[in-house]
Amino acid sequence: MLGITAFIALLLMAGGIAAQAPPLPPGREGLPVEPALPPGLGSPAGPQKATAPLRPALPFVLAGFGEARLGLRTQEDPHEKDVSLGEVRVQVQLEKAWERVTARLSSDFLFDAVLDRHAVDLEAGEGAVDLREAHLLLRPVAFLDVKVGRQILTWGTGDLVFINDLFPKDFNALFLGRDPEYLKAPSDALKLSLFTPVVNLDVVYTPRFDPDRFLDGRRLSFFNPQLGRRAGRDAVMQVDRPAAWFVDSELAWRVYRTVAGYELALYGYRGFWKSPVGFDPATARATFPPLAVYGASVRGAVAGGIGYLEVGYYDSEDDRRGDDPLVPNRELRLLLGHERELRRNLTVGVQYFLQRMLQHEAFRRTLPPGSPDPGAYRHLLTVRLTQLLWQQTLRLSLFAFYSPSDADAYLRPRAHYALNDHWSVELGANLFVGAKAHTFFGQLSDNSNLYAGVRYSF
Repeated sequence: MLGITAFIALLLMAGGIAAQAPPLPPGREGLPVEPALPPGLGSPAGPQKATAPLRPALPFVLAGFGEARLGLRTQEDPHEKDVSLGEVRVQVQLEKAWERVTARLSSDFLFDAVLDRHAVDLEAGEGAVDLREAHLLLRPVAFLDVKVGRQILTWGTGDLVFINDLFPKDFNALFLGRDPEYLKAPSDALKLSLFTPVVNLDVVYTPRFDPDRFLDGRRLSFFNPQLGRRAGRDAVMQVDRPAAWFVDSELAWRVYRTVAGYELALYGYRGFWKSPVGFDPATARATFPPLAVYGASVRGAVAGGIGYLEVGYYDSEDDRRGDDPLVPNRELRLLLGHERELRRNLTVGVQYFLQRMLQHEAFRRTLPPGSPDPGAYRHLLTVRLTQLLWQQTLRLSLFAFYSPSDADAYLRPRAHYALNDHWSVELGANLFVGAKAHTFFGQLSDNSNLYAGVRYSF
């Protein structure tokens, strides 16, 4: 499916050399339009002289940015480099719209000084090129959209907590301090969206499994259950990924509608665990066991803000009895959240997440001696505070995770300042706390880092 990239690039350059760039189609976001002329350049009295345009007109919409980011660990990690993030990135976005077809191409060109490897790996998002989007959006009839190609997919209600959103995530990007947009990794997929007066339906088919861009030790150290300790570059995780086209595929769907101002949704997924949470002793490699997920959500106005509830049942198909310690048990997951504006330009969001392991007693009976027991329940609380200052050019935010069951935490303070329409700077941190090496955030305690970035958008 990646071969569609060249086809889309040709489409973007086709259609004739227009006198001016076409307007964005209705509902499309994220690409800037041509700015208005400054005062005094467009409306002086008297005869007008012909002037050349500020930049040549293009037959497609062009946007993007260039940025540099640097991150340093706040403590020594014996398994990783002291520099946690060091990269220069340029993203180019092209979009061309016709009456019933829109083509979009978005690609990053990257220099990464930490991994120091520049061979292109589009699946892992590594190397000199990271293709973010390359798709066609077709509108054959008014009630149907068809999107095919590489695309960023998301649904569900959570804020940095996901239950029914089984599309790939990049947790390295989150924990290292890249822009939040990079948490969502691309999928090579076909998406059908059907709109009816009764319900709306989204169906996503991924012909080859797209896993998360997970922690494997090359950038961030983590707890390796096979070694019984934290590991990093000294023991990079080796995986067996299901990779057969049209055999190791994924299917996700969502049915949703709005009732009395509340959006109700049902979800389904059949594929694999998105991160390598299984293990094959014959190959000594981590695996992605089969997984099916069924869930629901509701979101709407509550107590002066927006409230939401989301639930999901994780059916780990290779371990329904719960007695295989090398495959995750079945789980129930629940998320409650609320967000509101406390005062002008100050918002707060809170969430409670519950993860319940089913057949926990069977899991304990087969647990190898010395292996940690995560417990039947995991509780997680989150708080997000966002303050806008200086005519909303300065954004101060704090996102805090705290798990009372794991006794660990993760703090994300961030300051983003827009100097003007093009330039912006950012400072932030990823701070991990936890006494136990095997808990979700505790395993990352050697990876706490500070980072800074500067971006020019065009």
